[in-house]
Amino acid sequence: MRPSGNSLRIPITASATGDLCWLLLIALVLFSAGLGLRDPWPADEPRFALMAREMVNSGHWFIPRLGGELYADKPPVFIWLQALFYALTGSLRVAFLLPNLLAGLGTLTLVYDLARRLWDRRVAMAAGLLLLATFQFVLQSRSGQIDGLVTFWICLGLYGLLRHMLLGPHWGLFWMGCFAAGMGVITKGVGFLALFMLIPYWLARRQYWGQLADIPRHPGRWWAGGGFFLLAIGLWAVPMIVMVTVSTDPAMMAYRDNILLRQTVVRYSDTWHHVKPFWYYFVEVIPLFWLPVTALLPWLVPHWRRAWTERDARIWLPLAWIVLLVIFFSFSPGKRGVYLTPAVPMLALACAPFIDKMLDRTWAQRTIFGLTALFTLLFAGLYLAHIVSPSFDQKILVEYQMEPWNLFLAVAIAGFVALAVFRPARGFLAWAAFVAAFWLCYGWIGYPLINDSRSSRQLMEMVRERVPENWELGLVGWHEQTLLQAGRPVYVFGYRVPIEVRESRAAAWLKAGEHRLLLVDSDRARGGCFDLSKGQLVAHQSRSDWYLVDASAIDPSCKLADKPVGAVYYGN
Repeated sequence: MRPSGNSLRIPITASATGDLCWLLLIALVLFSAGLGLRDPWPADEPRFALMAREMVNSGHWFIPRLGGELYADKPPVFIWLQALFYALTGSLRVAFLLPNLLAGLGTLTLVYDLARRLWDRRVAMAAGLLLLATFQFVLQSRSGQIDGLVTFWICLGLYGLLRHMLLGPHWGLFWMGCFAAGMGVITKGVGFLALFMLIPYWLARRQYWGQLADIPRHPGRWWAGGGFFLLAIGLWAVPMIVMVTVSTDPAMMAYRDNILLRQTVVRYSDTWHHVKPFWYYFVEVIPLFWLPVTALLPWLVPHWRRAWTERDARIWLPLAWIVLLVIFFSFSPGKRGVYLTPAVPMLALACAPFIDKMLDRTWAQRTIFGLTALFTLLFAGLYLAHIVSPSFDQKILVEYQMEPWNLFLAVAIAGFVALAVFRPARGFLAWAAFVAAFWLCYGWIGYPLINDSRSSRQLMEMVRERVPENWELGLVGWHEQTLLQAGRPVYVFGYRVPIEVRESRAAAWLKAGEHRLLLVDSDRARGGCFDLSKGQLVAHQSRSDWYLVDASAIDPSCKLADKPVGAVYYGN
């Protein structure tokens, strides 16, 4: 059935260049809204930004350091880019978001170009618009986490492989895709996932599926892709291994072993944090973060089934790769929603050929309209709860130290306007308007409202008011954002070492000199070295109480370090 009124179709311009320019302009507006109005927020953002700033300030670029220790959790490519943009702009607020912003624009370009080559310009525009309407993709393109950049590398890898497999032969693009997968590895470690596309391709070729390119058998050329993959990894891994080999520093050898083994194989098979059940992605991530696609599954599944019957590799190579990706991450005990971000561009590619048909389905339009109404009512309900329930208002203020009510109101008003203008017959347009309004309001209104609390800027401003300029300040049990927002030189006592060791060092430092204060996080102060009842409560933030203590708060039972070994002077 068709919706009432004129039939809707995906709009295109006079040329492919025009289409892409419009897509990139829309994306730039969505990705950059509020740029420069917030500091890095947990999780992950303050850590990377702190290391990037330290790279520029210290001049030590090759291996990142955090809290005076070599940082082996991630390879340095993402941090290098943040540091580069910080050196160029002089603004960390801008620089820490630029790598993912540019990566998002690059991913969008790749998806558009691949869809145009596989189908036509209208399908390509549908793929780009659907990608921009999907929550998880825009969220990561606006963040300072590492997953937006690794999504670009994986998408570039898949672009090269699919161009070769479906439109080739094109060995140059195949090798480029393998090289991009290697760049993904030295960005996060999981860039090799792009090469999983070889599995469904091999199966489809054995079954003589349609739409596959007629590629002559050249085993040497296929294996050469592995050489380009290793070449990209070697750009960073080889100098790092050489540097460690010639070094006599045990910390360097520990760094090598940690980043090559513990942060890859061990982290996947026996992780120590973010432990979730096997079904986590299927229940808590995909249904929400892949909207609106998940709401359209009743109409998409029949098309995918038909594509399977017709053995259309253009649809099923991306879908099979998504299945492999989700299964791969589901088998690891450690799970985070951001891990699935690389699947979203391929999801948009597999859905795009059918979007025009969705626009002609009455119930598809109504479903998306209902989805828009649901989110609008959610934000309106949150704002009304603030009006009618002082206890709810106070709970949010106490727990999160923020008052986001104007943001909720603005999003709700925008949602009601979209619902009134487009009506159920144009539910897709209502969703597009709502999503665009949400990201614009979130950036321009939400960032200033939320930033001081989420970034710890407010907390550290209160600390600076209480600590005289000529006194020394130390941090124990610190968060990355507290160190980033210190705004003055501070001492820290390690990053990965146990809290008992850090507290012992901090207590020794505190006792060894006059005019010294220590900022202690009550939630992390588990070493038993400090009696916080003798300290000064600064604030309750990040669900924890923060105290300033002097030497009088040192518990007599605390075993002081022989000297404050590990006390690192951290300039700002």
